[in-house]
Amino acid sequence: MAAGTIRYWAAAKAAAGVAEEPYAAENLAEALDAARERHPGELVRVLQRCSFLVDGAPVGTRGHETVRLAEGGTVEVLPPFAGG
Repeated sequence: MAAGTIRYWAAAKAAAGVAEEPYAAENLAEALDAARERHPGELVRVLQRCSFLVDGAPVGTRGHETVRLAEGGTVEVLPPFAGG
């Protein structure tokens, strides 16, 4: 199991109530499931519209269970931005 940091931006940050928090997970799906458990409600809805960067690389349409997380890595949670 890898440990790293999830960083929330914009609406995801507001929904989570924190700018960042640690993860302990093997893959992106596990990390996001744990985040949903910690922050039920609005974050669950917001995550459905987000895109993700893992260690600076876009996840795109890959299945989240296939995206391995690295020790000391970073997951960026990026909701859609107005005007972007």
